[in-house]
Amino acid sequence: MNIAVIFAGGMGTRMNRKDNIPKQFLTVCDKPIIVHTIEIFQNTKEIDAIVVSCIEDWIPHMEDLKNSYNLDKIKKIVKGGSTGQLSIYNGLEAAKEVSVEMRQGKFLGNSDLNKDIVLIHDGVRPVIDSDLIVRNIENVKKYGSAITSSEAKETFVLVDDEGEVKEIPSRAHSKIAKAPQSFYLDDILEVDRQAISEGITNAIDSCTLMSMYGRGLSVVMGGYDNIKITTPDDYYMFTALYKSRLKNESGD
Repeated sequence: MNIAVIFAGGMGTRMNRKDNIPKQFLTVCDKPIIVHTIEIFQNTKEIDAIVVSCIEDWIPHMEDLKNSYNLDKIKKIVKGGSTGQLSIYNGLEAAKEVSVEMRQGKFLGNSDLNKDIVLIHDGVRPVIDSDLIVRNIENVKKYGSAITSSEAKETFVLVDDEGEVKEIPSRAHSKIAKAPQSFYLDDILEVDRQAISEGITNAIDSCTLMSMYGRGLSVVMGGYDNIKITTPDDYYMFTALYKSRLKNESGD
């Protein structure tokens, strides 16, 4: 079973909005950003279910969006945590519950529960496609993980706390980690539970957490346009990208 965990537990303070609408619920072309994102998973036949980890006060609104946009692959909407890691963790636990419930409904029992694949994705990262999702799934089956990445277009420098450059990695071996980040569900749940038991609750992302515990990671290459909408500039960039795609599709 392939389950997408979409986490949208942040308020998006870097958007600098006075109306306090979380960035995932801002609209582009009259559609909330999170719906743009979820629809890609909804329309990918290889995805069996979707779990959304959401700001608690916005769960009723997310339920309304689920119904309004016919997002019937959403099986659970759960409250996010105080950090991104904890929001993902809540979604992962819900994904495990969804897998059990769906298997029971199909009279499959608990067969192959350990083969469930989870694709962890930002609710504000809407510029992906079904091909990338499928390649993530295939990579997990082949290598045990799939970290969507893009080539580094500029040189990285590693600095210390005083701002002194300590290392300049080869650009040829540098990649930008993005999302989805995909794993066998049991593997990432095991690591997340262990980290939380040890007081680690604010890992920057899932691949960082897996690396901390010595788990092997494999890369799936994606496009440069796989942006995460964090600042107003990102919002305007996605708006331009989306309108451009609509124009190309219409042939205007």
